[in-house]
Amino acid sequence: MAVQPLSQPVQYAVEPDLSADAFIDVLHRSGLAERRPVADVPRVEAMLRNAGLIVTARLDGALVGVARSVTDFVYCCYLSDLAVDRALQGRGIGKELMRRTRDAVGEGTMCLLLSAPKAVTFYEQAGMKRHEQAFLFTDLP
Repeated sequence: MAVQPLSQPVQYAVEPDLSADAFIDVLHRSGLAERRPVADVPRVEAMLRNAGLIVTARLDGALVGVARSVTDFVYCCYLSDLAVDRALQGRGIGKELMRRTRDAVGEGTMCLLLSAPKAVTFYEQAGMKRHEQAFLFTDLP
């Protein structure tokens, strides 16, 4: 099925003051809410407040995508949340959010992310390389 062109251009911006309500809404519409603490609004507010970079995508003023990253802007950037409204997926919005995140953190800054299981194919098709020496820990012995 062919993707229909959008009637309006998508507007991208750095939005450090994105509201928790808007973020939670797009997480639900993207399917990412099942993997985020969306019922804990104070925690989501802290996630947004403590992020180093929030890049948004809006269509006719409505939030349709977001890339939330933790970064120092010189050495590393962890793109923690990449969410695009399911109704608009497949139109390049996620790739553009990643590109703008990369541009915002600057040349020479390593960018990494952990993929949700259902999104692995998207990242592979976007040209990202898998890293075999990554580790995840929540508690140390």
